[in-house]
Amino acid sequence: MIEILERALRIAGVAGLMSAWMVAGRAAARGRRRAAGRGLGLAPRFGALTSYLLIAVPYFTVWVVLWRPLPGTPTGWLRLGALVVGAALGSAGWVLYLWGHRTLGEMYNVSSSLGTELYANHQLVTAGPFRYVRHPMYAGIGLAAVGGLAVYRTWAMVFAVCSVLGLTIKARHEEQLLAAEFGPAWSEYSRLVPAWWPRPQMLRPRPVSLKEGEGHE
Repeated sequence: MIEILERALRIAGVAGLMSAWMVAGRAAARGRRRAAGRGLGLAPRFGALTSYLLIAVPYFTVWVVLWRPLPGTPTGWLRLGALVVGAALGSAGWVLYLWGHRTLGEMYNVSSSLGTELYANHQLVTAGPFRYVRHPMYAGIGLAAVGGLAVYRTWAMVFAVCSVLGLTIKARHEEQLLAAEFGPAWSEYSRLVPAWWPRPQMLRPRPVSLKEGEGHE
């Protein structure tokens, strides 16, 4: 019975990952037709998508090579508990990622630690999950990675969890651009809203006191 549940969760996880890639890829393709704005790193020279692929291709190559099971397999209630916790974290992570993506709408753009770029006439997001944390999509990826480790138990997922630390570099680059682009509005927003985890009082459904707009993730 546990084997059937595990197989179903693994298939669902692959389906969720593919759907997120498709959504992000379609948005990235649309973004290439838009006028570029302020950039950082390699993005102003080669474009945001090219800068992303320069690091994404080797990353996923390593990820595929490391797709090997971890030594030892939990049994009984420990295995069931790992599957339940992993499924909950993974689901929460992808919902958060897709919610953030939908909120960004036309302002979504791919970025990497090698380079990031805003659009011309860029706007700042404070709606949806961005009213609770400044980087909900990255927080979602982190949750999904930890959940995936519990469900798949492979070296590739260990690598994915460790790689979440690299998201802090991407976040820092994006915040530099947003601070330069929006000045006082960004300073006020970052003062009110934490970067990764919401403050308990913020979980009450109320918007931050900023004009709503769109942003970058």
